Amino acid sequence: MALHIVLVEPEIPANTGNISRTCAATGTHLHLVRPLGFRTDDAALKRAGLDYWPAVHIEYHDSFQEVRQMYPEGRFFYATTKADKRYTDYSFRDGDFLVFGKETKGLSPEILEQGKDSLMRMPMSGDVRSLNLSNSAAIIVYEALRQLDFPGLT
Repeated sequence: MALHIVLVEPEIPANTGNISRTCAATGTHLHLVRPLGFRTDDAALKRAGLDYWPAVHIEYHDSFQEVRQMYPEGRFFYATTKADKRYTDYSFRDGDFLVFGKETKGLSPEILEQGKDSLMRMPMSGDVRSLNLSNSAAIIVYEALRQLDFPGLT
């Protein structure tokens, strides 16, 4: 099995490219939920992912509900500034899905309501609205991998 990062309607190609590189380095599967704010042949996307694209297990979906339907047994955790619990408050398991929203708006109220029992936030100064999407994804996936004792990584 592997962890999964789900990007719901990502807007900035460089963020998705950086996240793809993190996925390649960690064996994490990447799920991109349309609409995307860029074309998948975008130069910035390719550049940020470097030559790691062949090492990324990537799936494209037309909706978040499609992801949920394809993985009905999956455990989903939702990154949002609106959560009460921190990402470190959860015990992650192999196969978990880490869900992130678009850079400008985050996850929709409908998705947040659906995942209300597994919302997670990152502690930060009150002067900052949020962290960069690719940084947030990397921090949380590495915490999940740390809890799992970095399976398959050297």
